[in-house]
Amino acid sequence: MEVDAESSTCPICGYEFPTRGGTLKWVAIVLVLLLLLLWIF
Repeated sequence: MEVDAESSTCPICGYEFPTRGGTLKWVAIVLVLLLLLLWIF
């Protein structure tokens, strides 16, 4: 069964899907920038 991507719970069993915080996105961006700086210099 397909579940809507924006759904926070399963309509059948009630399982609450884990949410990703915005911090994960920012950590990834900072790491990429640091790697680029290390590669350039």
